[in-house]
Amino acid sequence: MGETITLQASDGHSLQAYLARPARGDPRGGIVVLQEIFGVNHHIRAVTDSFAAQGYLAVAPALFDRARPGADIPYDQLQAGRDLMSSLERSATVRDISAAVAAVRAAGKVAAIGYCWGGALADLAACECGVDAAISYYGRHTATWLELQPKCPVLYHFGKLDPFIPPETVAAIRAGRPDGVFYVYDEAGHGFNCDERHEYHEASAHLALERSLEFLRRNVG
Repeated sequence: MGETITLQASDGHSLQAYLARPARGDPRGGIVVLQEIFGVNHHIRAVTDSFAAQGYLAVAPALFDRARPGADIPYDQLQAGRDLMSSLERSATVRDISAAVAAVRAAGKVAAIGYCWGGALADLAACECGVDAAISYYGRHTATWLELQPKCPVLYHFGKLDPFIPPETVAAIRAGRPDGVFYVYDEAGHGFNCDERHEYHEASAHLALERSLEFLRRNVG
């Protein structure tokens, strides 16, 4: 369903992105899908396709391209993904996300939705990238920039059993995002939305998707 395109950030950096269009009719809005620390891999492309199937013009920017173009990190190489993430400047990533937002802006309102690192980046996009809505799945790094404030509605999903995001971190993010909508899934851990990982929790993933789609209908179209 999708194709690879090239985006250009405001500082001249070119990055690849995976773009998926609705099968028929005009898009109901745009979605920027923000990757985990594993890159724009098969799962992220499938997620992007799934939002296109819901009627949105969806794009997943390759945010690791500044450090390693075409990066696709195996799920068992967490440290490699973390090292790539840590090598990037936040301001540069904001520019890359903004380029992706611009790429789908013609579709109407735009939401950012992300997972893991991308979950935190969805919150950052709500603060700095001019999106109309954002959905954050288990974004721990949001806790590191709570001095920033979202400028649009944001929905947050967390797993109660997440070993990387303890309850006190979720509580800190709740306190720093008083207007956010929060859901914590009692039987879910980190990465519960990814059906290509052993952390996948089907019931929680389905419920979170239902809530996300309703949130998108209300805030994007």
